Amino acid sequence: MPSTSQKPQAQRNLFRIFFDWFLRRPESGIILILVVFVAIATIVNPTFLSLSNVVNILRASGFTMISVVGMSMVLITGGLDLSIGSTFALGAVLCGLAVTDWGMPVPVGILIGLLLGAACGTVNGFLIVKTGIPPMIVTLGMQYALRGTVSVLTKGVPIYPLPDSFTDLEPTKIFGLPIIILIAILIAIIGHVSLSRTYFGRSVYALGGNQEAARISGINIQRTKMLVYILMGVLVAFAGMMTASRLGSAEPSTGTGLEMKVICGAIIGGISISGGMGTMFGAALGAVFMEALTNSLTVMRIDVYWQNVVFGVVMILSVLLDQYKRSLIQRQSIKNTELKKTATETTSGQ
Repeated sequence: MPSTSQKPQAQRNLFRIFFDWFLRRPESGIILILVVFVAIATIVNPTFLSLSNVVNILRASGFTMISVVGMSMVLITGGLDLSIGSTFALGAVLCGLAVTDWGMPVPVGILIGLLLGAACGTVNGFLIVKTGIPPMIVTLGMQYALRGTVSVLTKGVPIYPLPDSFTDLEPTKIFGLPIIILIAILIAIIGHVSLSRTYFGRSVYALGGNQEAARISGINIQRTKMLVYILMGVLVAFAGMMTASRLGSAEPSTGTGLEMKVICGAIIGGISISGGMGTMFGAALGAVFMEALTNSLTVMRIDVYWQNVVFGVVMILSVLLDQYKRSLIQRQSIKNTELKKTATETTSGQ
């Protein structure tokens, strides 16, 4: 039988193994950040962890999480999409026009919004893969073009009232939870499975890790890039329509600043802005963190202008964290290579 002194030692070893495993996980950073943030927010405002507030945070996170799923895939390929806020607004506006001015059924209006999102993603992907223009330039141009289209269609006036059959979609509850929470979780799970268990997911990671190596291995680079931008457009347009359902109107200004929140959520959740790294689970937690941060600042009555300052600082810190983690991985890789080289030389010398 093991002695009494051996049991604590075994427990410490198990804890050390678990702790080392946890730190190596891409999601470890966002989990620690969330735990610390929730603890501080609860001390400052004891109602932060109340059931109603947690549901509100998760409900708001749903819209961001849906967009983060698409953005994560784009970032992992080494790309970027700055047009999502405008696509978000245009999807909502076009769907709103379809179910009001054009007299179309709600399902048809939603389909039109989804097709619009796919079209925006197709244009982004086509220009990026066919012209070689950097994604930032292409999607920044699309951002202004689509936002201008929204202004032309609405003249700056919200589209309302929307049909009850449309505005009743987002408030629908299943198991006592707003349906947007369950939809967002389902989309995140599908995104996780697609990235971790399919050929498409392996292609996405390979493309972000080393594009030339991916090309040599037979991966269709252009098709993969096109798919991720199309998925991005569809998801963000859907999120925009669900937002219109929640608000009861399609607002031309909706989605403004969404790019920063979504990109920041993905990066702080472990998705590398340089591509090739990250998990959908971490990105989903990053979306929850961004909405929890917004909620806590609002509850504490922090001015909206100062909230923008906070978001900017969080964005910079998240990029610095990404660069630090990438440098650690590179140093570890170099160290492992040197150790293998030394072991090989020692073996051959014997």
